[in-house]
Amino acid sequence: MEGVLAGLGIAVPVGAIAVLIVDLAMRRGFARAFPAAIGAATADLTYAAVAALAGIAVASALAPYQRRIQLASAALLGGIVAYRMARLFQAREDAPTDPTGDGPLATYAGFLALTLVNPLTVTYFAALILGLGDDALGSGADKALFVVGAFVASAGWQMVLAGAGAVLHRRLPARARLATALLGNVLIAALALRLALGA
Repeated sequence: MEGVLAGLGIAVPVGAIAVLIVDLAMRRGFARAFPAAIGAATADLTYAAVAALAGIAVASALAPYQRRIQLASAALLGGIVAYRMARLFQAREDAPTDPTGDGPLATYAGFLALTLVNPLTVTYFAALILGLGDDALGSGADKALFVVGAFVASAGWQMVLAGAGAVLHRRLPARARLATALLGNVLIAALALRLALGA
């Protein structure tokens, strides 16, 4: 149960990855957003495993580099926004707006990498393990269940996002999809600015 709550806790808050998945599904459909959703969930699984095995030690080791990680994340998100905006203003209406290539494997790998650069995720899971106490995940089975639960919950939520975007893909006219893509870029740019300022 703790793993399920952990997966939802990190996946549900709307951030850059959620915006990218919804936008990708709106513009390219569910089949294209599916590997993106699994890539994001795999990153959450990775962080859940690290937190379950190492806990606060990982967060403590990364603490001196937190500012550098924030700046690197801000630069990456800024680059994504620049790329997406350039593609949006191209003449072709069907131009892809995801930053990860055209194949399912490239999309999966791209969203896995993008989610892994989130500087808050390791700290989130480490703090969660600390809050659960020493006995909560004492056995290997408990840790495995925690990690699997986090992955299943995260993947389920990412699929909800992809499904919602796919529904809009079929119902929104091209101009409305363009407007939502622009709004998504603004949200991602705001997150990049926040990271850059250390807010």
